[in-house]
Amino acid sequence: MRIATLAFTLSVLASSALAADISPLVDAEWVKANAGDKDVVILDIRDKVAETELGDKPYIQGAVVAPYASAGWRTEVGGVPGMLPPLEQITKLIGDLGIDNDDHVVIVPWGTDSTEFGGATRVYWTFKYLGHEEVSILDGGWRQYDAAGGTRSAEAVKPEPATFHAEPQEKLLATTEEVAAALKAGVKLIDGRPAEQHQGKSKSPVVRANGTIPGSINIEHSKLYSQDHALFARPETVKALTEAAGLAAEEENITFCNTGHWASVTWFALSEVLGNKNTTMYDGSMAEWTADPARPVENKSGT
Repeated sequence: MRIATLAFTLSVLASSALAADISPLVDAEWVKANAGDKDVVILDIRDKVAETELGDKPYIQGAVVAPYASAGWRTEVGGVPGMLPPLEQITKLIGDLGIDNDDHVVIVPWGTDSTEFGGATRVYWTFKYLGHEEVSILDGGWRQYDAAGGTRSAEAVKPEPATFHAEPQEKLLATTEEVAAALKAGVKLIDGRPAEQHQGKSKSPVVRANGTIPGSINIEHSKLYSQDHALFARPETVKALTEAAGLAAEEENITFCNTGHWASVTWFALSEVLGNKNTTMYDGSMAEWTADPARPVENKSGT
């Protein structure tokens, strides 16, 4: 019994050490060096790969494929689009990809721009919410991997289904009720949308009214990813943006956007790149907030 207990303890400690060594962003050279490891899963979430001109080898060798827009990473819940699917649904998706709780998952987007890269940050947030710490994103996505001469394959891996257990981290997901309470308490609310939407000059079709949650501050998602260089913002850049917005280093905050997509870019920057673990994300965002006309909306455009 003592030997079994010791073995379990050592296993837990080893797992914790591994998690501590895993960084939110890895580069193309890391992927090239580690893609074949037994406990590393390269998760390709790129959309419309078949419609590209990548020739007969459009995949990272050894990658499993689950396109962001069509695999089931998000769904409509209670009339609100783009929400986290029910637990049994999202864990089955992950398990069917051959991912278990011992795997280090590396998410690969195209790396086109901040909106497209947001698919990776949203899937990353999903894994973190489900209690899976061993997850990273390939910084710059496919663009960086291909530029680095990474090995390409004609087909994606056909995974053998695994069992994935979730331990939801509720502190990472803010509900509408929690956002309303935060608004009353003066907790910082971070709008990750473009300035025009934050100000109320324009809006997404899924949002009922122009404007933002009263008192929120704007950190645009586009400022957190370099489209020209295919790289996520460095810590010093994120720090400068948060300071300019009046957010203290460890200050409690909730990020939001229209449907929890751009909000994940901002959440990733604050929580994972900058290290503010008092950051959470409002999954329903403005689509859910404005669904009830009784909830306050601030239009800063004056129109």
